[in-house]
Amino acid sequence: MRETPWKRRLLCGLAMSAALVMTTQAADAKKKDKDAKSGPAPYASTYKPYPGRPTALVGATVYDGRGGRIDNGTVLFENGKVVAVGAADLAIPAGYDRVDGSGKFVTPGVIDIHSHLGVYPSPSVDALSDGNEMTSPTTPDVWAEHSVWPQDPGFTRALINGGVTTLQILPGSGNLIGGRAVTLKNVPSRTVQGMKDPGAPYSLKMACGENPKRVYGARNQKPMTRMGNFSVDRQAWIDAKKYMDGDHADRDLGKDTLEGVLKGEILVQNHCYRADEMAQVLDMAKEMGYKVTAFHHAVEAYKIGDLLKANDVCAAIWADWYGFKMEAYDGIPENAALLAKQGACVVIHSDDENGIQRLNQAAARAQAAGRRIGVDVPDGQVVGWFTYNAAKAMGIGEKTGSLEAGKMADVVLWNGNPLSVYSRPEKVWSDGALLYDADDPKRKPVSDFELGQPGEGDVK
Repeated sequence: MRETPWKRRLLCGLAMSAALVMTTQAADAKKKDKDAKSGPAPYASTYKPYPGRPTALVGATVYDGRGGRIDNGTVLFENGKVVAVGAADLAIPAGYDRVDGSGKFVTPGVIDIHSHLGVYPSPSVDALSDGNEMTSPTTPDVWAEHSVWPQDPGFTRALINGGVTTLQILPGSGNLIGGRAVTLKNVPSRTVQGMKDPGAPYSLKMACGENPKRVYGARNQKPMTRMGNFSVDRQAWIDAKKYMDGDHADRDLGKDTLEGVLKGEILVQNHCYRADEMAQVLDMAKEMGYKVTAFHHAVEAYKIGDLLKANDVCAAIWADWYGFKMEAYDGIPENAALLAKQGACVVIHSDDENGIQRLNQAAARAQAAGRRIGVDVPDGQVVGWFTYNAAKAMGIGEKTGSLEAGKMADVVLWNGNPLSVYSRPEKVWSDGALLYDADDPKRKPVSDFELGQPGEGDVK
């Protein structure tokens, strides 16, 4: 049979289709084989919300975490989710428990983006000091959750004194690359898996500046200078990119984490103080193909607020810590206000087992410092510094951090304005479950470690 042009085209098309099918099947088989080798995610969350009741908070001043304020507002939540937020005339369905918030204030649950609870717990003794794996300048292979002690009394104190419902636990800053951070729901649990926020992305803790060069320079090894810091970091990323492009035949736990960062699956939380270093880190991130989500401590962030805004990087800061080491010398209490004026993302963090109990007060101090220089940041925006902005920088802003329909019902009822030194949490809900009630001793969680000891669960 003579082969006509249309027959040749037909045969060629069939051959190409067959080749495409075979290529797709081979790719699918390779993916399945890779998935089979990697298996399910290790140390997966087993968190289950405590049971709650349909609740209506009525008559309070509501700060929604996104800058909004509603006087004489109503907040409805049921089945662990916020149902509606509105004015006093918002309809309340039958079967809801009514909580009178007259003269009081409501905010989303407080979120701390930078905590070491559980890895540096109380009591602060060497036997419980598990936050810094200072055996190598880069330890991306370690995970903070493997050090978290769920019985740390700091968790319950953060809940009842500070209204903290979610917190990110990071490794320390002795290493340039310190390991994975984990996001926890602040609930009593026997295991860290029972506290892990399901669906929250991991973060990678990185550090620049004095800490790594002090630790390793004292051992007469690299890095002992800031240029050594950058050299070690860059080489780690170069090695990780080679690993990512390879066949993963020899698994490397540290490079697994760095690969996750390069793919955008793991966020970067970067301890950094000086403005010039933060700018250089942003250059390194562009060179290597990753994104910095937030600079932590960032006492000189006010100098580069425009740069942080342009790169969509949050500044997670203290209100007024400064001067405790050379790179903190230029820290100023107006930092947060000046950042807000430049349109940058501001987060107030603790880095401290006592400070986590007063993040609201720290934010108020930062707001007051701004007012003294003529930068007046509205109360509603300031509440976002310790609620929504923290959630955003932790990759969980779509499900928590603000009082919006469909989000987690993490809610705090304060006995006064949360930006007042005289105010305290009166009630705290996590996923709609009432975990703390100042008027009910049975709703005051106490760590197992403290049971039977003097001062158990005391309020400080």
